[in-house]
Amino acid sequence: MRRFVALLMKSKSGATAIEYGLIAALVAIAAIAGMQALGGSLNTTFQGVSDNLDNAIANSPLGTGTDSSTTTTGADTSTTTTSTGG
Repeated sequence: MRRFVALLMKSKSGATAIEYGLIAALVAIAAIAGMQALGGSLNTTFQGVSDNLDNAIANSPLGTGTDSSTTTTGADTSTTTTSTGG
């Protein structure tokens, strides 16, 4: 065992493996930090989109509390509007 450790310390492949491991660890740490930094920004962006969609629906005829539907049967077209009380 002692001889194996001595050979590993002299070998460049052992040092290279350790270097690659350290590089991989640093890349992982940077990726985690970057994702955490972008996570809050993405959440804010999607919340803004959601708010804009809510406002657009509330200000459209569909958001006024009426349900309008059109039925087409051949040449006959009928439209019904019902109030939902809101």
